[in-house]
Amino acid sequence: MRAESAEPASTPARAVFLSYASQDAEAAERICAALRSAGVEVWFDQSELRGGDAWDRQIRERIHDCRLFIALISAHTEARDEGYFRREWRLAVERAGDMAEDKAFVIPVAIDGTSERSARVPDPFKHVQWTRLPGGDTPPAFVQRVCRLLSPEASPAPGAVTPAGSSTPPVSLISVRHPSRSKTGSWVVAVLAVALAAIGFDRFLVSRRSPPPAPPAVPPTQTAAPAADTAAAFNPPPHSIAVLPFVNMSGDREQDYFSDGLSEELLNDLARINDLQVAARTSAFSFKGKDTDIGTIARKLNVGAVLEGSVRRSGNTVRITTQLINAVTGFHLWSETYDRNMGDVLKLQTEIATAVASALKVTLLGDVSARIELGGTRSPAAFDAYLRGMRAYNNYHGESDLQEAVAAFTESIRLDPNYALAYAARSLVRSQLSDEFATFAPISAEADAVRADALKAIALAPGLAEGHLALAVSVSTFRQDMTEASREYERAATLAPGNTQVLRRYALSAAELGRPNAAIAAARRAVTLDPLTALTHRWLARVLWLSRHYAEAIAAADETSSLDPGDAWVAAIRGESHYMLGDLGRARSSCEIAPQHYSLEVCRAIVYQRTGQRREAEVALAKIQGDTFAYQYMQIFAQWGDTAKALEWLDTAMRLHDTGLSHLKSDPLVDPLRNAPRFQAVLRELRFPD
Repeated sequence: MRAESAEPASTPARAVFLSYASQDAEAAERICAALRSAGVEVWFDQSELRGGDAWDRQIRERIHDCRLFIALISAHTEARDEGYFRREWRLAVERAGDMAEDKAFVIPVAIDGTSERSARVPDPFKHVQWTRLPGGDTPPAFVQRVCRLLSPEASPAPGAVTPAGSSTPPVSLISVRHPSRSKTGSWVVAVLAVALAAIGFDRFLVSRRSPPPAPPAVPPTQTAAPAADTAAAFNPPPHSIAVLPFVNMSGDREQDYFSDGLSEELLNDLARINDLQVAARTSAFSFKGKDTDIGTIARKLNVGAVLEGSVRRSGNTVRITTQLINAVTGFHLWSETYDRNMGDVLKLQTEIATAVASALKVTLLGDVSARIELGGTRSPAAFDAYLRGMRAYNNYHGESDLQEAVAAFTESIRLDPNYALAYAARSLVRSQLSDEFATFAPISAEADAVRADALKAIALAPGLAEGHLALAVSVSTFRQDMTEASREYERAATLAPGNTQVLRRYALSAAELGRPNAAIAAARRAVTLDPLTALTHRWLARVLWLSRHYAEAIAAADETSSLDPGDAWVAAIRGESHYMLGDLGRARSSCEIAPQHYSLEVCRAIVYQRTGQRREAEVALAKIQGDTFAYQYMQIFAQWGDTAKALEWLDTAMRLHDTGLSHLKSDPLVDPLRNAPRFQAVLRELRFPD
């Protein structure tokens, strides 16, 4: 229920800007909550972070757009010559001086006994009567007056008068007149210039996002009607959190890899705490560089809390400022600034993760530091090289990026031969390089090195999920021992049930082995943690396809396409799912909508042959060149009913260690071959578990 006389529907977004010192956050929260309960939209920035151009640009926009600027004044603002609030004060009066008469207003609000006359505030603040709200306690009369000032009909004078019978102190306003309108206005602007020149500002803010608006309060006599789009309807899972990419404060964009990498490490640390549900990196980092408010981010990721921060690196020292925000209420739960030597970053990660878990009221069991610091390094140089490798891997667009990642991980290992995470990462990247780019001759030469890296990671840190994941990928890529690979995937998933990469790969492995329930559960869990990433939805579609849930695979493919319309893989999965359901028209349409890709040529070759378009099917087959696609040739000939040729290509795939063979046990497209003795022999050779 909105306060009397308020008309929030006609007020602009963020009509009130609330400026305060960080020590006065609780008082500011009370005022903010009272205004929001009346439907007033408030820009209430609860961050303790520091930034540069991004914040400077954002804060100017917010102050420029606001209808009222409320400045909280206290002993804390008196004690500081610098601070965010003073920068905001300066920008507010600058904006007021540029506006026409009576268009911009500043409301000074004292929340303690600070004196108007002696206060160290811009001079115009002293020429009007202040409002006093001790401790931020906000009576209804103050809220009503703010609402009236925001309404289009309001024409407030520079000195407001308290209505008769009201116990609320008067709301005093500064209205800085445009110099061309008034000599008095010119004098005020001149005084402001002098006052502001005396105020130093050398600290800037990070690109801080607005918290979600608090849900409107309902008076005891009213009953709130249910509304799906209100904040109250947002009900994220308990102990769920997203870690946004920390802002690089070094002044050098080339250092982004460090702030991003440190953010990712903290995300992984939190994911190791069993009771926490942590949004995956790819989804959380999709908001980097975007001015998206916390409420929107939380809803898209379905999390109850958001951790954001900034990183300033100078030589061998680092300053990390962090803040944890309750995404439902908009209030901050915890914030801290750390100044550390680079060699202490590993312990710092534990400290931050523990503090976050405590703020979220998560019960910590066992030695948290042992889990978080597992496989890490205390060498600043090795850590730096590792983060550079992760940047190249995460930004992978081609072979050169993977080569760059391998080189960085190799340097990291040279600097710290006991860095288990670096061994695991190098093993995973080498596997991908061999699978995607190497010719078959050097693949076998690389196999031993890839496996050795994975085994070294496990030897150094037996409980490191990344090590077991690397070994599983190595085995399935090179040795094709599906029993050993399955065992390692299971071990990785047990150690890191909240790691999206582990969940995706485990899900696919389980589907390949004919364990649909476990596969689908893991794949859907991955989507829950990584809802904004097309790759994760695509893997769910692949798992559903292999599990023969074709209708669900189509739905997952459609969701993937909404995130990445050009994904050829998912178009092929959709087409083949329609094909298996007997809907050849839709199958053909899906296979034809995307550009040329070998997965689509397989789909076209199969569908065209079934629809009697033999010539078009042969053309599609011809577009798949070389032994590299031995497994795909086997699929096509199996569906064409040419069992002899299909088995010939199966033998070729075995000779070349084709990685597609991991699908052999569950692949619906090779069903026509299952009773062939040679096919059964291959299954035994690949050591698929029963």
